[in-house]
Amino acid sequence: MLKRFCRDRDALLPESAGKTKNLMDSSKPEFSTPDKPKLLERARDILRSRYYSRRTEEVYLGWMRRFILFHGKRHPRDMAEPEVAAFLSDLTVNGDVSASTQNQALSALLFLYAQVIGRPLADLGQVERARRPKKVPVVLTRQEARALLAQLEGAEWLMASLLYGSGLRLLEMLRLRVKDIDFGYGQITIRDGKGGRDRITMLPKGLTEALRRHLARRKLEYEGDVKAGTASVYLPEALARKYPAAASSWVWQYVFAAAKTSRDPRSGEVRRHHIDEVTVQRGVRRAAVSAGMTKVVTPHVLRHSFATHLLESGSDIRTVQELLGHRDVSTTMIYTHVLNKPGLNVPSPLD
Repeated sequence: MLKRFCRDRDALLPESAGKTKNLMDSSKPEFSTPDKPKLLERARDILRSRYYSRRTEEVYLGWMRRFILFHGKRHPRDMAEPEVAAFLSDLTVNGDVSASTQNQALSALLFLYAQVIGRPLADLGQVERARRPKKVPVVLTRQEARALLAQLEGAEWLMASLLYGSGLRLLEMLRLRVKDIDFGYGQITIRDGKGGRDRITMLPKGLTEALRRHLARRKLEYEGDVKAGTASVYLPEALARKYPAAASSWVWQYVFAAAKTSRDPRSGEVRRHHIDEVTVQRGVRRAAVSAGMTKVVTPHVLRHSFATHLLESGSDIRTVQELLGHRDVSTTMIYTHVLNKPGLNVPSPLD
């Protein structure tokens, strides 16, 4: 998404100084003086000081940049609610964005004005709101889920099985640490999930031995990283300062680690990150095609199927809500569409 509006990145970020002409009015030194870093650099520093994820940082900076370019590269300090409202409305009218995308842009601009500029936005007035269409989630039958998993093997099979068997979101699964797997109680702890909340979900008994074998192989890989001096993994900054040795310990290692080490873009340290989410997405799509499915299957469909199949089996909706980590039960209620089957019990005139 960011590729569409990052063409002028070098003109707005400080590392391109000397390469690209400053696009802002030189009479406004707040953008470029050594004492006052450029706006986007300051926003980035504040995002990091508040421990926002790298993904959120990139998205927020992208929306801030797009907002500035939309209004002819004017400084946001010289704009206010009317300009923000105009930008958000244009996203809907001309950009044809979804409601979630428009809300994401709004969140970025609220952060910009409240935390970076120091002038929180008031009432935005009349904003053309993107419509949030009512969508029914794609759900696999139990037979389809088994057929899909049968097309996978190794770590891909184990990751897809956890998505379906534990109801994890893709990034929740990829960010699992060794310490989050509790074989004794048969449960998985999800740390800092969506909305920054922790929760506990089930560890399927059928995956226990496969997961143990996988962790045994990971430990051998980890021991090799220790010898090579690349065993350190990413930890939140506050935690890394409090427990400096934790980053290189076994319990903090990613369960599903990348095949190769890479350089951390923030710290510059060479370390082993978790597997890229695109790898799992491609694997699941490929498995769906191999299984001859006509449904559009993504990793998140396995989570949808987890919830629906639990409800079909008679599980209480509040329990399913807790396992999924939904803040409100109304979000979980969407999975009852399979159970209710409105009108589907009425025989067709053709029959």
